[in-house]
Amino acid sequence: MAYLELQNLQREFAGGVRALDGIEVQLGQGEFLSLLGPSGCGKTTALRLVAGFDRPDEGRIVIDGKDITNVAPSKRDMGMVFQAYSLFPNMTAAQNVEFGLKIRRKGKGERSGRVGELLELVGLGHAGDRYPHQLSGGMQQRVALARALAIEPRVLLLDEPLSALDAKVRVQLREEIRRIQLELGITTLYVTHDQEEALAISDHVAVMYRGRIEQIGPPAEMYSRPATPFVAEFIGTMNRLEATVSDPTSGTVEHGGVTLTVDAARGRTKGDRILVLIRPETVELAPENGSNPANTLSGEVIAQTFLGPVTRLKVVGPGADLIADVSTAKAATLPIGMKVTAALPVTDARVLELSDEGFEIAEEPGQAGR
Repeated sequence: MAYLELQNLQREFAGGVRALDGIEVQLGQGEFLSLLGPSGCGKTTALRLVAGFDRPDEGRIVIDGKDITNVAPSKRDMGMVFQAYSLFPNMTAAQNVEFGLKIRRKGKGERSGRVGELLELVGLGHAGDRYPHQLSGGMQQRVALARALAIEPRVLLLDEPLSALDAKVRVQLREEIRRIQLELGITTLYVTHDQEEALAISDHVAVMYRGRIEQIGPPAEMYSRPATPFVAEFIGTMNRLEATVSDPTSGTVEHGGVTLTVDAARGRTKGDRILVLIRPETVELAPENGSNPANTLSGEVIAQTFLGPVTRLKVVGPGADLIADVSTAKAATLPIGMKVTAALPVTDARVLELSDEGFEIAEEPGQAGR
């Protein structure tokens, strides 16, 4: 049963700018959902509506079966963590965490115990008497998180809380946020434009674009089975090969004069123009040896990008314009300028229909009506 529901939320601003165009979300109690998308897609607007800082033009916000669309922010029991830490500079870390409890007129003993517990929970039990200017950015954001949790909110809202931090601290703190969320079992709505962040810590991810939710699902599904062209492009890196279906029974397609087999092309119509989507890590490279193995394209390595344990290679040739992620050790054997063959996966590929209106997801065999 859904605990937090966003029902047909619509919001339009002056000048006809439609920030939200009928989004629908159902989130179970204790689940973690990330709203992921580029700037201007509507994700922060959705979060502000849930917090009560703005009102929808249409639609409802429901928590635990109760409509709170018109309830004042102070009555919603929401914990909010902003991108800017928004700590009171004249208060210590402990006083910042205690602030919401004072507003709710909790007793001094209860406040003291709760503040101590939360500072320990976020790893700052030793820093309660420090002022914000005496804390690092990561420590300040931990205080902001503890402050949001102090009031025991029904829903925790986080608006790009890690974007102002350096890469290493972001990774550490996102893991801490997930640990705390799981430990407390608190329903969480998280806004980010960082796909790696969203995939790493969420139970579900909703990819937004132009005020709509393009797809919502578990991280693994979003990565391996993108439902729209935008999701395929936004989550991860994707090779896009335009092709024509030549044999719908076997899944044979033609790309740049080369015949390829793609399971996802089975059941299409002969002559259909399609787009084959292939993840870089599923492309296997080998030095060219004069043979023409099945399901391969030939080309030359023209660039290498070092990514740590993995190196990304760009391969260009007749009919080939690919990127492949290989181990850095293997990349050393495939230098720039080397002629290679790129073996493409038969099963690990998605297919989109190529139409005059743009790209549309091609329905997979056996999925009609689901």
